[in-house]
Amino acid sequence: MDAWKEGLPRNPHFAVQPHLGRCLSPFFLTCAIYFLLWIPEDPPSWVGALVKCLPVLCLAGFLRACSGGYYSSLLQVALLFSACGDVFLIWPEAFPYGVAAFTKAQLLYIWAFGLRPLQLGLLLPIVLASLPFYCLLLLHLSSDMVLLLTAYTLALATMLWRGLARGGSARWGAQLFTISDTVLACNAFIQPLPHARLVVMATYYAAQFLISLSAFQSPRLKTN
Repeated sequence: MDAWKEGLPRNPHFAVQPHLGRCLSPFFLTCAIYFLLWIPEDPPSWVGALVKCLPVLCLAGFLRACSGGYYSSLLQVALLFSACGDVFLIWPEAFPYGVAAFTKAQLLYIWAFGLRPLQLGLLLPIVLASLPFYCLLLLHLSSDMVLLLTAYTLALATMLWRGLARGGSARWGAQLFTISDTVLACNAFIQPLPHARLVVMATYYAAQFLISLSAFQSPRLKTN
């Protein structure tokens, strides 16, 4: 299969392109602005929503400008759904819409990562790690949130499986995304954690960054 159709460089290793750093500068700048302004401490506002989602939108623009192909396109759409989720989560009453948007983003990441190599052996540790936490989370959820968060948990766990199987920066991005959402869920529903928002957003932006970089890498070729 032609590498360009997969959104991958023809070189099987990381594409070394000097202009990529310049294209990524808006992402790093908007991340710095977010953490310097520390918008989450302020009342919900459209300014806060914009500042929060700008880094993710910059990553979508980065892929649009510097990468091509079907894989990159799926990542771009996933990033746009993530940005929508970021906006919805600013307002507590819009939380279900935020979860729905992020569920769609996870499904798009799963679609992009694909099912080859299958790596079924990765499922056991994921289930063993996620099931106890999910059962604990269920004890603290209202009935109207159970179905929504169950669907998201399944999507996130599947994304983690496929990201680990793909390898490269997608592997690390999937793990950081899972850590971010685990801390978020624990802080929101189980027990408030110190510096939770800092941990959630730092790991979230790093996860989106690493997943975006996977557009410039070849997937793992092993089948076992």
